[in-house]
Amino acid sequence: MESVVQLCSTLALLLFLFFLLKATWVTVTCYYVTPMRIRRFMAKQGVYGPRPRFLVGNLKDVAALVAKATAADMESISHDIVGRLMPHYALWSKIYGKRFIYWYGSEPRLCLTETDTIKELLSSRFVQLTGKSWLQRQGSKHFIGQGLLMANGANWFHQRHVVAPAFMADKLKGHVGYMVECTKQAIKSLREAMESRGDSEVEIGGYLTRLTGDIIARTEFDSSYETGRQIFHLLERLQRLTAQSSRYLWIPGSRFFPSKYKREIRKLKREVEGLLMGIIQSRKEWAEVGRTSSYGKGLLGMLLAETQKHKQKQKQGQNKDQDGLGYSLQLVMDECKTFFFAGHETSALLLTWTVMLLATNPMWQERARAEVAQVCGGDPPSADQLPRLNLLHMIINESLRLYPPATLLPRMAFEDIKLGDLHIPKGLSVWIPVLAIHHDEEIWGKDVHEFNPERFAGRSFALTRNFLPFASGPRNCVGQAYAMMEAKIILAMLLSNFSFTISKNYRHAPINVLTLKPKYGVPVYLTPLRS
Repeated sequence: MESVVQLCSTLALLLFLFFLLKATWVTVTCYYVTPMRIRRFMAKQGVYGPRPRFLVGNLKDVAALVAKATAADMESISHDIVGRLMPHYALWSKIYGKRFIYWYGSEPRLCLTETDTIKELLSSRFVQLTGKSWLQRQGSKHFIGQGLLMANGANWFHQRHVVAPAFMADKLKGHVGYMVECTKQAIKSLREAMESRGDSEVEIGGYLTRLTGDIIARTEFDSSYETGRQIFHLLERLQRLTAQSSRYLWIPGSRFFPSKYKREIRKLKREVEGLLMGIIQSRKEWAEVGRTSSYGKGLLGMLLAETQKHKQKQKQGQNKDQDGLGYSLQLVMDECKTFFFAGHETSALLLTWTVMLLATNPMWQERARAEVAQVCGGDPPSADQLPRLNLLHMIINESLRLYPPATLLPRMAFEDIKLGDLHIPKGLSVWIPVLAIHHDEEIWGKDVHEFNPERFAGRSFALTRNFLPFASGPRNCVGQAYAMMEAKIILAMLLSNFSFTISKNYRHAPINVLTLKPKYGVPVYLTPLRS
């Protein structure tokens, strides 16, 4: 009996040592061997960068540079913001050129600004061979999960195929009425707020965030404004906490360590998914008892129809070749979180920055208002009138150029690939600094930091290759047409109802917290133009 106990103890010790050695080898390989191999491989091609420290890479350098650059607000309203938001790019691109490599912990990141190479990378040729890295997916695990934004390979292809019809032209035309009604309510709220306070100053960003939230809740999720508002509030908190928690992912095994961030993140995730489950159950019940003929016309309806189709195929044994590609309830919730967030956060920021630019450029504001009056008369824009608002379209593009909500576009190579004369080894992340490309004087001219919508008057080379607010290629933003239509409607109605100038209390301090935001919001003075 004693020998059996000793044998079991020995086996247990050997198993422990085996797993310890395996974990050590994986850690050393992941955090040292592979990064050094990639560094030497890129150096042979003449691609260099700042020397990384063990484990932390260049994180401390980036943090110190960003902290120094954003320590104070900008002295004036200048659109020259690359040095403020990407000081590490500004410094290292001068030293190492248009291609350089830096390290987020042990993850090597190739910074690439050559537009021909970028176009090739984002083409259909590499859509299955590149995608989101482990760090990105792990960082967003409790925020937007494995929704379309974080999907890779065959999963991404399937998810894109499912959600794309929700944003086709015929579907979008059906949303115009909702967008107009929601905007009317927002304008009414603005007027009431000004009258009750006896003050013409409003922080426009908050109103636009609520408005875009109301629109996405109604058009895509058949949700009430109140439920949508609760979800957005929780997602905003999740966004901040996720950004804070992700700073420590480079530490080996950090995802297993308990922390106050993780406890709060899990709590918020449960609350968000509880609200989403309520919406989902309501849709399912209405369809199952026959009160509606489908799960709904918006994105949520399509997702629920897909889950039902997948269940039926499972029962019939027809989906053996499609294992893992069906929509589970968790994936439906992840997709909802992705589009709730992307559908209101980025749209609200686009509108907020555009109002700031029009408030500080009265000539362009008047020109846009005149176009809206000519095209729409005194009425809200219709679906047929929107394509004729050309000047407004140019203004929106220029706003997206100067202040793109997503300042970086990342892609990790899952296999060795070749881009022009550049060999990209498996495991290397390519980071495209969208903000820097949008502010490149060589591409856009000497007035690159000025607000000049005329640069978009014709479909130029710049527009097809160097303009990346919605990414490019097959993995471009699926909701691009939705966002542009929504922005045109809201701006056209704001211009028809108000004249606006920037408040003396506005402090120009763009910051980057996953998206490009005004640190203190955008207070403006509104002057009503009609009763």
